Amino acid sequence: MATESGSPASSGIRLGLRENWQQFSLLVLVNAFVGGMVGLERTVVPLIGSEEFRIASTTIVVSFIVSFGVVKACANLVSGHLADRYGRRYLLIVGWLFGLPVPFMIAWGPSWGWIIAANALLGINQGLAWSMTVVMKVDLVGPKSRGLAVGLNEFAGYLSVGVTAFVTGYIAERYGLRPAPFYIGIAYAVLGLVCSVLLVRDTREHVALEVSRHGTKPEAVGFWEVFRRTSLGDRNLFAASQAGLVNNLNDGMSWGILPLFFTSYGLSIERIGVLKAVYPAVWGILQTLTGPLSDRWGRKGLIASGMWVQAAGLFLTAFTHRFVSWLFASVLLGLGTAMVYPTLIAAVSDASHPSWRARSLSVYRFWRDLGYAIGALWAGILADVFGMRWAIVAIGGLTLASGVVVALMMNRGNETERALAAAPMWPRSRKQDHDTDVK
Repeated sequence: MATESGSPASSGIRLGLRENWQQFSLLVLVNAFVGGMVGLERTVVPLIGSEEFRIASTTIVVSFIVSFGVVKACANLVSGHLADRYGRRYLLIVGWLFGLPVPFMIAWGPSWGWIIAANALLGINQGLAWSMTVVMKVDLVGPKSRGLAVGLNEFAGYLSVGVTAFVTGYIAERYGLRPAPFYIGIAYAVLGLVCSVLLVRDTREHVALEVSRHGTKPEAVGFWEVFRRTSLGDRNLFAASQAGLVNNLNDGMSWGILPLFFTSYGLSIERIGVLKAVYPAVWGILQTLTGPLSDRWGRKGLIASGMWVQAAGLFLTAFTHRFVSWLFASVLLGLGTAMVYPTLIAAVSDASHPSWRARSLSVYRFWRDLGYAIGALWAGILADVFGMRWAIVAIGGLTLASGVVVALMMNRGNETERALAAAPMWPRSRKQDHDTDVK
């Protein structure tokens, strides 16, 4: 990539995956540790509530996801603003400091309140640390390969979620629900913090370089204006935000309800661990394909069809009672989420000026991760009133409807952005700025 005298590139700062592969690879590793912290809970924690603490209400059992989702959503909301003000690396380190106590509190906490408090800290950890790994990768690669960058980031995070969910289920089957499954979480937290402090470098100069090549002056946009644009003011950003919320709404339901649903049919903890591992593992691995495909094909089709594939997986889970069927349903959930997850982040990045992209992504991630809390709470109430099967069906119907919203409201994708990114210095005309900037 060419450099310009007087720009950040003149001091050795360049955009691109190849040009920044060392820092990019390090951030992939760090996000694997971040994802592993969530994977600690996917199989075991709902069962701790129902079996160890003898909590009969499904709504109360899933309350740990509500605390996680609300806190993570709020951490996401402020992360972009704080990252622009203090730097990405600083927030990444702070996120790990909040994550350090989590495995200790879950492993040895004497009451369910300790589990809920641990998940509030985990929400801050995820909201800051995962957000920064996404933003920093997008900063490093520039406009050409956003889908690829996000796909690799989410691949690392969710493959780690799946592997950890399987490992914790295996350990719990042999050594009990606590504390043995959470020793691995202590290792994740320590390694993530050490790597972030000693090895990760900030990426604000990469943002400055991209802004200098954007062809327009940075917009003086306040936080609440970015919030309005990302939430409702732009049809592409609105479509992405609602799809992100519903995607994590069904993931929150899956996290809290499905282990209890499978247990009600006599499935062992180890086999539940397999089901809970397949979903995020397929999701994580396939994002290495779906992210780059969205750079070539555009965002809309992958997002809408991905939501429909997720809905099919949820309906299959609800109306079948065999392990093989549930395994196939888990694959469908993973496939659909892989189609949606990196593509949504790339779509939001496409529609946001580099000068306020981190804040726009933080607003999108606020709505997306609020879905954890809404999904867990709503599914818990529906399960207590109507049964777990109909809670799963209701969430599947909402997921289907969300895909329809994307199909009707979102523009065809990122064709203009890809054409501009292919230009040697990414020049923009006034007309192109008008077409692609958020209105």
